[in-house]
Amino acid sequence: MQDYLGCALALGLALALPLLVLLAAPRFRKYIAGGKCTSTAKLNGKVVVITGANTGIGKETAKDLAGRGARVILACRDMVKAEAAANEIRTKTGNQQVIARKLDLADTKSIQEFAKNFLEEEKELHILINNAGVFWGPYFKTVEGFEMQFAVNYLGPFLLTFLLIECLKKSAPSRIINISSLVHFMGRIRLEDLQGEKSYHRGLAYCHSKLASILFTRELAKNLQGTGVTANVLHPGAVASDLCRHSTILVFLGKLLTFFLKTPWEGAQTSIYCAVAEELESVSGKYFSDCKPAYVWPQGRDDETARKLWDVSCELLGIQWD
Repeated sequence: MQDYLGCALALGLALALPLLVLLAAPRFRKYIAGGKCTSTAKLNGKVVVITGANTGIGKETAKDLAGRGARVILACRDMVKAEAAANEIRTKTGNQQVIARKLDLADTKSIQEFAKNFLEEEKELHILINNAGVFWGPYFKTVEGFEMQFAVNYLGPFLLTFLLIECLKKSAPSRIINISSLVHFMGRIRLEDLQGEKSYHRGLAYCHSKLASILFTRELAKNLQGTGVTANVLHPGAVASDLCRHSTILVFLGKLLTFFLKTPWEGAQTSIYCAVAEELESVSGKYFSDCKPAYVWPQGRDDETARKLWDVSCELLGIQWD
């Protein structure tokens, strides 16, 4: 009799478990998707620059802002993909003011050339989204001798923002949005070894660069007080994208765990929120995730390190930012 009851119980559990998983899956998937930007703000007459907008969350952000009527410049390294993305966005939104422009954040000359051309072609800039990034790459130096992840994820956006800041001020109210990550909690700013020449780990190098983005945004917001330009930073979430393309293992795991990752559209929601939400017009120096303020780890609130990093960055780039 006990054996019969045990078998019946086991059979019942075996039948019930898939049903429970099926019932719980939609709620769990909704949790993974995170917050959604509900603002219906229009951007007619506004000019937007989005780096790395030919794929992933950058492309989804560009599509949304173009749908709101903005003139959107896709600033990308791969012009073939950028032109294809721009054409797709124009077709889907009906907005013909979507333009692809060459920008390689690993090359300061490319950044300077992009900014020069932009300032010659455009009179205003209302939203700058420093979205492009690299992750888990092998140790590699740019032409200028900067470690690749530090250069693309932090120094490049720093220089681009500097070159466009006067245009942003003239166009105020305007917004700067930087993409960071939750993994900033593992980051450390080692001023004596910013290029990873003494010690390098590809995963930690990414964390360091994302912490640098948070500190940059914090110091930038202070620098911009009273100008009408805001600067905020965000964590898009764990997104199924090609950011991990440098690691075969991570690409495989990403495909395997797709159910547990945000789609690019879901990952773009906080970028869109920071770009358009009316309630953020005067909010600056904050960190967001899932379309709401999020916790910043102590190393991301270190004003002294933020100031030192700012000064070192200006020195490395050969610029003077008053």
